[in-house]
Amino acid sequence: MSTIYESRYASNPETVKKYDTQALRNEFLIDNLMQADKINLTYTHYDRYIAGSAVPASAPLTLESIDPLKAPYFLERRELGIINVGGNGTVTVDGTVYELGLKDALYVGMGNKDVVFASKDANNPAKFYLNSAPAHTNYPTKKVSKAEANKLELGSLETANHRTVNQMIIGGIVTTCQLQMGMTELKTGSVWNTMPAHVHDRRMEIYYYLDIPQDQAVCHFMGQPQETRHIWMQNDQAVISPPWSIHSGSGTSNYTFIWGMAGENLDYNDMDVAKITELR
Repeated sequence: MSTIYESRYASNPETVKKYDTQALRNEFLIDNLMQADKINLTYTHYDRYIAGSAVPASAPLTLESIDPLKAPYFLERRELGIINVGGNGTVTVDGTVYELGLKDALYVGMGNKDVVFASKDANNPAKFYLNSAPAHTNYPTKKVSKAEANKLELGSLETANHRTVNQMIIGGIVTTCQLQMGMTELKTGSVWNTMPAHVHDRRMEIYYYLDIPQDQAVCHFMGQPQETRHIWMQNDQAVISPPWSIHSGSGTSNYTFIWGMAGENLDYNDMDVAKITELR
C-alpha cells in the first residue's frame, strides 16, 4: 500500500512541561516525509490538521481516504494545499492537470474526488508537501507559482533574520475555508526565523524545514513563552506547533521552511508577540 498514516492527539501545555527530549520528539516531530513512492500523512487532533508528503518516483500516486476521516474520498469534507519542493511534476484534480515546478503551490477545494500526483522525471521526482484542513464549502482549485506569491521582506542581516516570506495560499491570492500556507526563505548569513516569536491561540501551525545543507541542522523552539523547549531538526522534517506554543527556529546555516496553519480565523497578523527579552 502506498499510503501510510498516523494520528497525533492534542497535548496539555502543563503536561508537555514534563516531557523529556524523546517524548517531545514523539509528540511533535514528523520525520517520515519524502519517501519515494509513498504518501505519508500525519493526522493531528489540533484543528484536525493533516500534514504529509507524496513522492511519485516510479509511478503516479493517488490520494486516498484514511480511516480517521470516515469518508469515501479524501476531500469529501476537506481542502488541500500542496507545495512542490522537488523536480517538475503534475497534480491531476478530477481530470484537470496542473503542472508544478520547484516551489510552486496548488490549492485544491473541498469535494474533488480524484487527486493524482506524478513526476516528469523518475530520476528527479517531484516532492509534494501536503497540508489539509476541514472545510465547509467548495472553493476553486488554483495554482500559485512562486513568482505569483505575495512577498514580504522582513528582518535584517544585523539581527541574523533577513528573510523573504512568500505568502501563497492566503487571502487575497486564494480563497480558502481556513487553510493558509506559505514559504519563508532565509538569506545567506541569516539563521533566525519568526523572531520575535509569537503565539496565536486562534490557530495551530506546522513548520516543514527544507533546504538545510547536509551535516547542518535547525533548532526549533516551542512551548509557552515563559517555558520554552527545543527540538533539533534535519532536512525534510516537520514539527507540530500547538496554539499555546511559540514557533521559531535557528539554524547552523540559512534554510527554508514552509508554514501551514488553520483554526479560528484567516487573519494572518492575528498573533500575540512575545518580547525577545521575556522568553524563558
